[in-house]
Amino acid sequence: MSLDAIDSSRTQRTLTGTAQLLLALHLDGPLFIALCMVGAVGSIVLFSASGSSLDMLEAQLMRFALGLIAMIMLAQVPPRIIRNTAPVAYVIGLIMLLLVMFTGDIAMGAQRWLDLGFVRFQPSELMKLAVPLACAWFLHERPLPPSLTSLLVLALGIGIPTLLIAEQPDLGTSLLVAAGGGMVVLMAGLQFRYILSVIGLLVPVAVVAWHFLLHDYQKQRVLTFLDPQSDPLGSGYHIIQSQIAIGSGGVFGKGYLNGSQAQLEFLPERSTDFIFAVVGEEWGLIGLVTVILLFMFVIGRALYLSATAHDTFSRLASGSLALTFCVYVFVNTGMVTGLLPVVGVPLPFVSYGGTAMVTLMAGFGILMSLCAKRKLVSR
Repeated sequence: MSLDAIDSSRTQRTLTGTAQLLLALHLDGPLFIALCMVGAVGSIVLFSASGSSLDMLEAQLMRFALGLIAMIMLAQVPPRIIRNTAPVAYVIGLIMLLLVMFTGDIAMGAQRWLDLGFVRFQPSELMKLAVPLACAWFLHERPLPPSLTSLLVLALGIGIPTLLIAEQPDLGTSLLVAAGGGMVVLMAGLQFRYILSVIGLLVPVAVVAWHFLLHDYQKQRVLTFLDPQSDPLGSGYHIIQSQIAIGSGGVFGKGYLNGSQAQLEFLPERSTDFIFAVVGEEWGLIGLVTVILLFMFVIGRALYLSATAHDTFSRLASGSLALTFCVYVFVNTGMVTGLLPVVGVPLPFVSYGGTAMVTLMAGFGILMSLCAKRKLVSR
């Protein structure tokens, strides 16, 4: 046997062994690899966006590793346990949000954190998972499409945590929580007349929110979205600099570590909310399309897995988690390019930050658990 044949045989055995390991851990190989690729690309971009900061890169890699551990651990949990604990997680999250309202820590003008002594975290991150899981649990044994009574209960269950989070104030997270629950309702087969009713209610709800719920800086973001040139050195500065960075990158970009807007610090929040603009400036249109294609593969694979889930709860919950990830990507890329108002939503696995990354990885762990081909399926 030739050396090439021996090497090929060894490679085949290694690949087979890796596939068996992933299967034993209830991990989907293509999705797992795609997530690792997005994380790797995100680390490369962050190193440049942070001004070649090794400390930020190390912290990001540690958080990604923690997220991977959370994903692998949650993938081992049987779907029956996830389903039964969904309402408990929702109630605990709701209690924590109420505690934040009365006793939460205040930082940077927002009251979002709960300090337990040994750890300080945002309960709103828990609700990104708890709300869609609780909605899926509620609909699991009920006839679909949901009745008007069920829809009213779901609206209340989604609306309460959404309003509590919006009051912190944290408009971006409140929209993601509402989107997670809303996706479950849509996938449950929401009837067309109810969809039209919701659309009809958007105008009065928007008017009420504008006058009574939105803070002044949130209103200014909407006005800036409509006309960023009205205050180019103030509220419109972020989006203007972001558009300049993306436009100056052209097709092929200025080169890694050579983006003038990012490296000379003209671009605000370049390592967090506006890191997508760094991709456009340094890697150009080719880089932007590559990153978006990676995200599209993750979303498509996650939706494919949700379509193969065993029961109603698994399909609704996993599909909602996949579509919530899609909302992350859509909102961040939209606000960076000026197509949407700035609401403070990070680019998954690319923007610097730990809480959102771990939450998203945990969500994918739950998705893989719900969609895994187990020997014994618990209904």
